[in-house]
Amino acid sequence: MVRLAGAPLFDVDEGAFAEASREMLASGDWGHTTLNGADRFDKPIFIYWCQAALMTVLGSHDWVARLPSALAVLAATFGVWRFAARHWGEAAGQRAAFMLGSSLGLLAIGRAATADGMLNALLIATGLCLWTFASTGSRAALRWAYVWCGLGLLTKGPVALLIPGVTLLIWSLVTDRGRTALQALWEPKGWLLLLAIAVPWYLYALQRHEMAFVQGFFLKHNVERFTGTLEGHGGNPLYYVVVLPLLLLPWSPWCVRLLGSVRTQWADPLQRFLWIWVLFVLGFFSLSGTKLPHYMLYGLAPLVLLIVAQSVQRPATQVWQAALWVCAALSCALAFAVPFIAAWGATTVKDTWVQPLLASAPDGLWVQVAAAGVALVGVMLAIARRAEAWARLMTCVWLVSMLWIGMVIPWLGQVLQAPFQEVGTWARQHHPDARIVQWRMHQPSFAFYFGAPTTQQPPTATDWVIVRQDRVEGLPMSRYETAHSHRGLLLLKPMP
Repeated sequence: MVRLAGAPLFDVDEGAFAEASREMLASGDWGHTTLNGADRFDKPIFIYWCQAALMTVLGSHDWVARLPSALAVLAATFGVWRFAARHWGEAAGQRAAFMLGSSLGLLAIGRAATADGMLNALLIATGLCLWTFASTGSRAALRWAYVWCGLGLLTKGPVALLIPGVTLLIWSLVTDRGRTALQALWEPKGWLLLLAIAVPWYLYALQRHEMAFVQGFFLKHNVERFTGTLEGHGGNPLYYVVVLPLLLLPWSPWCVRLLGSVRTQWADPLQRFLWIWVLFVLGFFSLSGTKLPHYMLYGLAPLVLLIVAQSVQRPATQVWQAALWVCAALSCALAFAVPFIAAWGATTVKDTWVQPLLASAPDGLWVQVAAAGVALVGVMLAIARRAEAWARLMTCVWLVSMLWIGMVIPWLGQVLQAPFQEVGTWARQHHPDARIVQWRMHQPSFAFYFGAPTTQQPPTATDWVIVRQDRVEGLPMSRYETAHSHRGLLLLKPMP
């Protein structure tokens, strides 16, 4: 929940989700989403409902658009805590929650106005409920798994059923020749709950949009996303082998340690279930043509649980603890270097938009002061002997996490996204009735801060234009005057 409003919305994804939810609220049409007035079929409806409902109560602010993700990550962390505590003790539960909640992946997605934090929480809830059923036979737990899966289908689509369903199926085939999977499949009340949650909106969308919905959602954003590369997001088959440890930072060294316990852990039914979960997510998305880092978030919770289970059975030696201290130190060093990297980029980057953005970056002195302060405290914690080693390490990781989400990411947001926030807010305050179009750019966050759709189209004689200073070619500039500008972003109004 820390600093949700610290950075402007990042384009394109955060700006698109937030603006689509704002448009839903403004139109009063809660059955369909649009982005700048055009139909949006990227994701199902649930995340937009959550964002728009909170905007109804708290206002259309960027931090409100991020609030559902933050709450979902908190819920996921709590669920992992209770699960680990029940199986390996309270100390293990606290460790699992802290590791998951302080990992780079969860810290990032918990402050993003997208559907991924919500989907991740629902996948975790579904998977853990399925394990409870597999290990105890609890039909109540199984029905809850169907409920969470239904909400997942309403959040991001078939992947919410695929990941937990295939995980249980493979585990059951390996463990009891499929008996548990068949028992889980035969749950009429569960299926009724799932269908009652997910199907009505899908039927409504199909009836309202017909083949446009099928083509836009199912074919483009599911089938084509897997079989091909959308929007240039490609990568080689080892892409996620690198991404997964990065998302787990600063706990990544324990991924290597975990490899030494695979055979022992595979012999335990629960840990076998968790390994299948991780490996299926890794394998499935590695085969996908479209690759994005946050897809691997869906395997992060079982990976953390495996690490915690190993730490209970084989406590980490000082060497492995030292590796975590080194990761924390490198994170501080990188935070300290970020303003220097931005200054270096201002002289070396050739992009005619990014270069002036970096050159006009706000002063990063306080980021460096904070990084140096956290590093100093970290050194003091590392050499202290009065507190238990794990408590000192957790304190240091918490401070590093606060450094990044409290100082570094907000500063980067101001560097890269502040022009759209500043110009959009100015336009809303001074010319709320202006009709503004975007020229040769796609920045949904501007529309969110302006409070009205800004379409991408050639301007008419009465349209205002939002345009980057490096992309004014093709505009009859003699017909416009600059109403407002900020760091290379121009808001042009037509001459009388």
